[in-house]
Amino acid sequence: MPQKNRTVKGALGGVLGLVGLSAVAGLLVAASVTPVLAMTGIAGSEALNIFEDLPENLQVDAPMQQSTIYATGLDGNPVALASFYEQKRVPVAYDQIAPVMYDAILSSEDKNFYTHGGINLGATVKAAVGNVAGTTDRGASTITQQYVKNVQVQECEQNVDTAAEDYSAQVEQCFLDAAVAKGGEGVERKLQEMRFALQIEKEYSKNAILLGYLNIANFGGTIYGIEAAANRYFSTSAANLTLVQAATIAGMVQEPNRFRIDRPEGIWTDDAGVAHNGEADGYKETKERRDYVLNRLLADKKITQAAHDEAVATPVTPALSEPQQGCGAAGDNAYFCQYVKAVIENDPAFGDTESERKANLRRGGMQIYTSLDLRVQQTAIDAVKAQVPQAMPGILVGGTGVSIEATTGRVLAMAQNTVFNETGEANLAAGETSQVFAADKQHGGSTYGFETGSTYKLFTLLAWLESGHSVNQVLDGRLKTFSPFTKCGDRVTNTAKINNFGNSGGSVGSVRQFTAQSLNTGFLAMAQQLDLCKINEVAKRLGVHYGNGDDITTGGTNVNLAPNDPFPTVLGSKSVAPLQVAGAYATVANNGVFCEPRVIDRVVGANGDEITPPQEKCSQQLTPEVAATAAYALRGVMEGNGTGSRANPGDGTQLIGKTGTAEKEHTMLVESSTKVTTAVWVGNIDGREPLNSFRNNEGTRLGDIRYGLARAIQGAADAVYPADPFPRPDDKLVRQVLTDVPNVVGKSVGEATSIIEAAGFSVAVGEPVDGPAGDVVVAQDPSGQAPSGATITISPSNGQGITVPDITGQSKSAAQSALFGAGFSSISFDSSCNPPNSVVSSTDPAANTSANRSTAISVTCR
Repeated sequence: MPQKNRTVKGALGGVLGLVGLSAVAGLLVAASVTPVLAMTGIAGSEALNIFEDLPENLQVDAPMQQSTIYATGLDGNPVALASFYEQKRVPVAYDQIAPVMYDAILSSEDKNFYTHGGINLGATVKAAVGNVAGTTDRGASTITQQYVKNVQVQECEQNVDTAAEDYSAQVEQCFLDAAVAKGGEGVERKLQEMRFALQIEKEYSKNAILLGYLNIANFGGTIYGIEAAANRYFSTSAANLTLVQAATIAGMVQEPNRFRIDRPEGIWTDDAGVAHNGEADGYKETKERRDYVLNRLLADKKITQAAHDEAVATPVTPALSEPQQGCGAAGDNAYFCQYVKAVIENDPAFGDTESERKANLRRGGMQIYTSLDLRVQQTAIDAVKAQVPQAMPGILVGGTGVSIEATTGRVLAMAQNTVFNETGEANLAAGETSQVFAADKQHGGSTYGFETGSTYKLFTLLAWLESGHSVNQVLDGRLKTFSPFTKCGDRVTNTAKINNFGNSGGSVGSVRQFTAQSLNTGFLAMAQQLDLCKINEVAKRLGVHYGNGDDITTGGTNVNLAPNDPFPTVLGSKSVAPLQVAGAYATVANNGVFCEPRVIDRVVGANGDEITPPQEKCSQQLTPEVAATAAYALRGVMEGNGTGSRANPGDGTQLIGKTGTAEKEHTMLVESSTKVTTAVWVGNIDGREPLNSFRNNEGTRLGDIRYGLARAIQGAADAVYPADPFPRPDDKLVRQVLTDVPNVVGKSVGEATSIIEAAGFSVAVGEPVDGPAGDVVVAQDPSGQAPSGATITISPSNGQGITVPDITGQSKSAAQSALFGAGFSSISFDSSCNPPNSVVSSTDPAANTSANRSTAISVTCR
């Protein structure tokens, strides 16, 4: 068993660590180095100067450690997703290592560890002479000296740029520089190692040095530290190592890559082509080294003869655990992991330069706690796998679902139908890729994103409300060529005509109705009263940009459109990442506060200190009144016969949403409670085949998968994150809007129609009514005022009516004669006409109006 404190003998033996370094130098030169100096030609005084000029302190920093990414597990506790490392290392505490491991390493490497002061003088002289003479390259180092060497190697490696082309060669040079070289240079290095060993012995306890050594030592390849070695070679922990396992691992430290046992095919091949130290020869060299360790344990009386014999008779039998690192180890969560990795490599919170950030990820031992919530994510994974094929003949099918917490921007779920593969052998046709469909290019996504379809209509709706318009305003959304439009203050003409979904002829209706029906012509009618540039500016404020990062207010380098084409802005022919679309809808759900999507909640450094993660960025981008009223309109999409109602989980949670289809090749659907927003995309990755020509295994057309996908994911989110109802809409933004109706009585039907439509109303021609001969409007309904866009019914003359003559100012007898003469036979005079001097003041029907001959005419006098 290892001792926890030095013995009296150890204290005396460690006097070198207590006396002044000048005295130590003298002892070393006289007792240790003189034979070497004679061979190198270095004078004793010169050696003493070398020793005095060496640094006195070795900075023992934390060794390279793996960084690990965590998610919230199904039980609400953190669960590891993936690790990143250059050296697979999991530091452990002193009591997390089996005592037999300490015994094995001490007996085989430094049996006097607890009784010396850090340096074995006799062995050092012998080794140094051999180094200079070229008869050996052994270092004769104590564990303390080996620890010093490992610390120096680590310090060197941490200064190597991971992006350097000769990275591997530089790392190898770190090992060479730490080794004891031949000649005078080797003497200086050995002196430095000694000096640092003395310093380490003064500053640290024996147990701390031994633990530090076991945590830093290499055990073959990228396996560093005893915990990683136990896991790699025997699928166990350092605390549970057996005698045989401990002896095998202890034997590796002398030549890790020679004695490693994770190469069944053998470590090296001789000239005859025979593989050595592999499964075929029973890992012969490793067994010999292991048995040497067992012999030393027996000689030191650390094990019994029976235990020794049984262990020696045991073959070397690895139980390998494959060390996986990178996002590939995250399995179905790999695409979220890839997004997190992109954030770390791009955000200044993790380093000033990209190379520094990449190094920190692979070396810094960060514990990265993310926003991913497996309580939502697992449902998303299951839904995507069940509904979206990984691959299909004839089409590059893709599908993704992403959920974010509306109030914070935290990404809770990100699932994808493909298998993660970031090698050059990834086959997209077989459903393999590292591309993150939910993200933009900066975060590992598509170069351009995917077309949003009508989900982009959100921004026309918001611009409409910000302009003070009401969602209950009635417009003419019937099929026609809409022109002109306003773009950045300029009038632009449109000659193209676009249909509605299902070739619908459109309708006259309210903006809320247009939203629920996703009526193209209705939104074009809205856009005619807005500026197209302002619509895009709303999208930009809510975090939307093209997938390649281009500004959404410009055409974008990836978009080839006619300069005055209104359709991309109004109807959504824009390539945007689903996550950006989700963020915009989350803004509406969050009372107008936009929160940039974020994936990292908390970061803890290797030393246990908190590292400030990328800051949450939330800002008020819509007024609460506009957000609440937009939500009121968008609720219609998810209710009743709204286009998104099939995606409603039906759990009683109030939802807003929007559907979108682009050129029959891309489909999106976004829905949101006041807590969580979910966006799904199902489409043709390369955009060349219509979705509805294909069906999944359940027989569902690919274009319809979005409904079930969004329903499942949002349902899981509703269960974990219960939501409140949306706030009431603003009274001013849901008001009934009335405008003056022009009077067209007496006009021809054609002229009347033009006048009414020019005023923003629709026209319906009613049944003919009595009136004079000819093309003339006799009546209209309504008159005075009506809701903008309302239908005005005009009634043309049937030619059967006569005009009431104007008899104002005439006497009773003259008036009666004029009415009889016009053809009216039923005439009645008011008592006001009885006085002899009275004259007519009015008639009913009024003068100059049309009436049937049988109509009774009432006359009033003054």
